[in-house]
Amino acid sequence: MEPAAFFVASRPAHGEGELTVHHPYDGRPVGRTTLATPDQVDAAVAAAAGVAAQAAALPAHARAAALDHVSRRLAERADEVAALITAENGKPVKWARAEVGRAVSTFRWAAEETRRFSGDLQRLDTDPTATGRIALVRRVPKGPVLGIAPFNFPLNLVAHKVAPAIAVGAPIIVKPAPATPLSALLLGELLAETDLPAGMFSVLPLPNDRAAELVSDPRLPVVSFTGSGPVGAAIRRQVPEKHVTLELGGNAAAVLCADWTSDDDLDVAARRIATFANYQAGQSCIAVQRVYVHHTVYADFLPRLVAAVRALRTGDPTSESTDVGPMVSEDAARRVETWVAEAVAAGATVEVGGDRDGATYPPTVLTGVPADAKVVAEEVFGPVLVVAPVADDQAAFAAVNDSAYGLQAGVFTHRLDVAFSAARTLDVGGVIVGDVPSYRADQMPYGGVKGSGVGREGLRSAMDDYTEPRVMVLTGLAL
Repeated sequence: MEPAAFFVASRPAHGEGELTVHHPYDGRPVGRTTLATPDQVDAAVAAAAGVAAQAAALPAHARAAALDHVSRRLAERADEVAALITAENGKPVKWARAEVGRAVSTFRWAAEETRRFSGDLQRLDTDPTATGRIALVRRVPKGPVLGIAPFNFPLNLVAHKVAPAIAVGAPIIVKPAPATPLSALLLGELLAETDLPAGMFSVLPLPNDRAAELVSDPRLPVVSFTGSGPVGAAIRRQVPEKHVTLELGGNAAAVLCADWTSDDDLDVAARRIATFANYQAGQSCIAVQRVYVHHTVYADFLPRLVAAVRALRTGDPTSESTDVGPMVSEDAARRVETWVAEAVAAGATVEVGGDRDGATYPPTVLTGVPADAKVVAEEVFGPVLVVAPVADDQAAFAAVNDSAYGLQAGVFTHRLDVAFSAARTLDVGGVIVGDVPSYRADQMPYGGVKGSGVGREGLRSAMDDYTEPRVMVLTGLAL
């Protein structure tokens, strides 16, 4: 198999050394590429800085056309791209198809936002001294963007870096995760088919220990990072003068409130929680990890949840019937195995699951877990659910907030007053009412508080993050 090209200043290139990508399920090689050399990295950054003014001046129709093209081409090649995601990431093919569909929408939304990203008019003659004056407030790019993407959504989380940058006219350099670079390289192929100016984008495979050179480069004033909390914190310390957006994950919780009592209610919650605790082998920032259940329904709910988790099929991710595939590596699965063993040693009970097979860790439900156990207090990033009864809804909300993270929470309730109480009380970036915390629409603001990061993704929100306001005041007008 020939090494896939990466992209330096919009042009395909090959570097030095070799990066072989292995299938997480069976370890077979599924693709190869090379690593960008220091000279190629510098050329990419220099090109991004050099084209920044031209990129900012691109008319909206040109930026929107490029984004529409990528959306259309992803849809045309959907099956191929989904197979590639499954091969490098290990997620079941049905979830890989869902990721491709989301990326199609992400670029489409970006094209639509490009066409309406027009700025605001403000009358200034509200004060007598400003008679005849009006202000036009527009947003302009801060400059070239460095986008650092994780392995768990190797296409759509790259799309959430690239699409808003192109939408606002900002050059972007993408560093994909070393474990899953192939989807980003394919995205580079589609971008290369557009009429964007040379230097508008680069996709550079690099080991993580070389990311610091890009982060610190003054020619890249914006850094958008999705990944682990310690790395995100290190980036903020490294470049306090830059504009840094961080999406750092969490230990997302779902709450079953006192009014969520019918058999249908409990079955729906059990199915949704079981599915979205495990749909990416738990390797999602908003996968359900903690479940707090009102004590009056706990005894009815727990066996339903255990049954729903037991019904999930684990195995070869290329099979249409597989619900849960392997984790990204055997080391990742061993870590989850260790955390579960620590919880059991501290008094937890394994209701289902708990037996690792290579890189595959089965969907697991734990009860009786101490609040300070890693599977509660930290981000498991694996297919593990912790379930606990609570005295009332407010106790559940307090338990959700008793966390270093605050990305999203799910609240199962039919009551509008409880929904508003949750939205007011929960210290998270988003509250999903009537469903799991794992719901995300790609156009909505998405991000968290506390250890879950700063800034927001979602097309318009990221466009705002990548730009700054510029005011023009017009004088002597008859308004």
